[in-house]
Parts: sequence; structure tokens; C-alpha cells
Amino acid sequence: MKTFKSILDFQKEFSSEEKCREYLEAQRWNGTPACPFCGSLNVCRFSNGRIFKCREKQCRSKFSVTVGTIYENTKIPLQKWFLATYILSVHSKGISSLQLANWLGVTQKTAWHLNHRIRVMLTDNAPELLDGIVEVDETYIGGSESNKHESKRKVKGGVGNKTMVFGAVQRQGKVKTKVIPQTNIENISEAIEGFITPDSTMVSDDHHAYNKVGQKYNHKKVNHRNKEYVRKEDILVHTNTIEGYWNILKKQIDGIHHSVSPKHLQRYCNESAFRHNNRELLQDERFAAALTNCNGSLKYKELTAKI
Repeated sequence: MKTFKSILDFQKEFSSEEKCREYLEAQRWNGTPACPFCGSLNVCRFSNGRIFKCREKQCRSKFSVTVGTIYENTKIPLQKWFLATYILSVHSKGISSLQLANWLGVTQKTAWHLNHRIRVMLTDNAPELLDGIVEVDETYIGGSESNKHESKRKVKGGVGNKTMVFGAVQRQGKVKTKVIPQTNIENISEAIEGFITPDSTMVSDDHHAYNKVGQKYNHKKVNHRNKEYVRKEDILVHTNTIEGYWNILKKQIDGIHHSVSPKHLQRYCNESAFRHNNRELLQDERFAAALTNCNGSLKYKELTAKI
């Protein structure tokens, strides 16, 4: 496939449903179609080019390249799916469902569902642990308090309707985030142990929740309460990298989406982390990386179900 450097190049590359299906087949099967039901490679293609049939006696299932993916049974053309995936994977701040609806010529409800299903694709389901020098921090995600009615603003010392997100970033490397109920020892310890290898250097602020789990790492702290933000030792001790990432995440959420439900916040975080972690890839490589994770689904009822 040719590389593309702009949305016009992208649309030329995927100018038909047939081209989209051919590309999806290459990404999923690498030239060797496999039955999504039994995994057999003993399959045949029907004359229409879209439908396959498994030749195994115990299976005999018919399928297409979209079966088992987020595209299964969709009424939206793959051209529109691909364009939306391209925008979310390469655009620096993503796109709102309203803007996407205008671009694709669909309803805002459809675009909202489509956006969330693509965010599932942007989730790293088999992440490697961070190592080396890893900065950790937590932040609150929510609307600006100055824009809220007085009755909805957070009480002094509280967090109101804001949601806590914990993050860890390897210097010159990847970022990982996790929505947590609150910043306590249990939540922080579980998140850190799930994100960072034990032989790493962990840099945090002076929050007490880091002290216990910090005993398992080479733990270094900066004391923000005493106006300390960087200290030179054998390494530079600071949390500037993770704090810089929080700025990126908040610009995405506050600037593009304005308001995000705590129920869906983790997917927005995953979207932002995908772009950060693949920032050195070319646009076509980032798009390909997104499509390799298209298996699975996210039903509209699941999205809208109350928790």
C-alpha cells in the first residue's frame, strides 16, 4: 500500500469499498484467510469476492472479513469507518461526535457510537510494563469549575464531579493511564504494580499514597508543597513529563469534547495514550496499528447502559 501524508491521500487510497476490504483482509490475515469460528485456513472464497466458507466438516461456516470485528453487521460503509479511524488515530486531539457526523454525513448518535467503538480499537490489550525512569502522578478530569453553577462546584478540599485518573510515563517512552475511584494506597499500589517493572526508578510527588508501593522501586520524590519541582541527583528528579501529558489529555477532553462521563472516560484516555505512544509512526503506520486491533465489538446498549 502507498503511504499517505494527508486526508486527501487517504481518501484516494481508500476510494472504494473493495479497496477497504482488501486492506482489511491484508491486515487481519496477511494474505491467508482464516475462519473466525474455528481458526482453520482451509477456506474458499465465493465468486462475489466478499464471502468465504470454511471447508472443515465440523464447521462449514460462511463469513466475511468483518466477522468478529467492530465492523460486523455494520450498515456504515467501510470507507466511512476507515476515515473515522484515520482521524482518531492521527489527529492530535481527536474529533467530537458532532464534527465527525458532519464530515461523514451521519447522525450525531451514529458518530458518537462509532467514535467509542474505534476507541476500543485504540486500546492496548497486551501492554508491556514500563521500565527505566518512570514518572507517576494523578489528575482530576472534569469541567472547569469557573464554568459550573455554584451548586455544582466542588466543595472546598473535595473533587465534586471530577474523576481521578492515575498515569505513569516512561521517559522517552510510553504512557499508561487508569481511571481510579480515589487516590488511596490500595488503588495507587495496584495501578503502579500493573504498569511498572519492579527494578525501575519511580519518580513521584510527595503524596503519601506512593510511599508503601515505593519500597518496591527505586523511589525518588519531589516536594511540590515546598515549591520543589526539579532536583539534580544521578538523574533529574521531576514529574514534568507526566504533567505535560496531562495537559495534552485535558486539551483533548476540555477543548474537543467539553464534557466526558466517568463511565466512558477510560476509552478517551486510551485514545489519547494511543496517539502519544505511536507518535513517532507515520500516519499510514498509525492507521495500520489501529486496524490490527479491530477484533471485538461494543454494542450501543452496552454504551448507554446505566452503571
